[in-house]
Amino acid sequence: MMKHLKIILFFLLASSIKTLAQKNDTINWINFEQLDDSLAIKPKKVIISFYADWCVYCKKMDRVVFTKPKIIEKITKEYYAVKMNAESKDSVYFDGTIFTNKGHLTSRNSIHEIPILLASREGYPFSLPAIIFLDENFKVRKRYFEYMSPKKLLSSL
Repeated sequence: MMKHLKIILFFLLASSIKTLAQKNDTINWINFEQLDDSLAIKPKKVIISFYADWCVYCKKMDRVVFTKPKIIEKITKEYYAVKMNAESKDSVYFDGTIFTNKGHLTSRNSIHEIPILLASREGYPFSLPAIIFLDENFKVRKRYFEYMSPKKLLSSL
């Protein structure tokens, strides 16, 4: 009986340790509504990743870059991480304003207002992937419109 109890306790403990270890093996991506709530409680730097389902380099960043332990650790400790489909048709309530994708009914692959606001460049068409870094006051620090290697993203963080 005691032997069985020890075996059960061992597996429970091992399972708990595995669960704790797995907690930080991915980035905790949040949406803009969650970001609004989080910033109201505790200001913190923000990284925003805009993507589209068709974007090959966006998928590569998810697979190759955002899975690196050093990047996950750095983002988890120092940033709120937001991921948004740039072509989303959802209305987003953020900072007292409702943002929408006004062209989704009349245009193919139309871009939502939030990425247009944060990731547009004068004289250039909107492009993906777009990675935006904001400071604790929600001011844009850096913007990248390209695939970022793990080394480049880590140095930018």
